Amino acid sequence: MAKEKKPQQVFTLVVQLGRRKGDGLPKDATGAGLICYASGVDEAEAVRETVAILKQAEMAPLDVTGHGTLDERLDAGDDIDAEERALMDRALAENAVIVAQMTPFYD
Repeated sequence: MAKEKKPQQVFTLVVQLGRRKGDGLPKDATGAGLICYASGVDEAEAVRETVAILKQAEMAPLDVTGHGTLDERLDAGDDIDAEERALMDRALAENAVIVAQMTPFYD
């Protein structure tokens, strides 16, 4: 009997980056924080895919915090504008990880 395939969802993830040679971060930054929208059948898959993509991009992910799906965020009272929704839609349509924002950290 075939397993029922779970639908893809988009998860909002906050990723903390350390430094790694060739990471593209500003020279004097000590790391960065990223807001990403990643598709997956569950949050664990979205996290795994995000970490794998960031490592391929020569980045050093240290920690990933999940903030839920669009519906979960709306239920929690988050205000999600049209631009953010468009990025989430793109992540779902392309089965991709979209980096929406990067904030370098400095000492």
